[in-house]
Amino acid sequence: MKIGLISDSHGHIHDDIEKYLSCCDEIWHAGDIGSIDTLKKLERFKKIRAVYGNIDDELIRSEIPESLFFTINKVKFLMTHIAGSIPKYNFKTLNLIKEMKPDILISGHSHILKVVRDTKNNLLFINPGACGKVGFHKKKTVLRFSILENKIDGMEVIELS
Repeated sequence: MKIGLISDSHGHIHDDIEKYLSCCDEIWHAGDIGSIDTLKKLERFKKIRAVYGNIDDELIRSEIPESLFFTINKVKFLMTHIAGSIPKYNFKTLNLIKEMKPDILISGHSHILKVVRDTKNNLLFINPGACGKVGFHKKKTVLRFSILENKIDGMEVIELS
């Protein structure tokens, strides 16, 4: 299964998103979608797994959860918009990690692309950066990877022009 991972679109879908993510089976959005129209546009393109972020309104919050826990090919994923800093996550995230024991924690919010092993919590932390126009980031980024039996593979960073 091939995944396109994005975050912090803030109501903007870059013109190249479909080009870079058309090969993906699903698109995951780690919050701050920005508008229900943005969410619907992504849903028309691919299957979406998404969480809401701090800028998302009640309409988006009524459609998607604050956090998601799911397993694909024996890999356990936890996705939430605001996780905090590695390994000192916020209280809510730490409780979810203790309860769910994910292999991979996906977060957004910081607008900083980061993929790092968290040895204290025994997980891989992934933040795809930001793909929208709003924020302090200088580069718009998305991630693409495959989920194989018991692991992810082929992680690619895509920088949008």
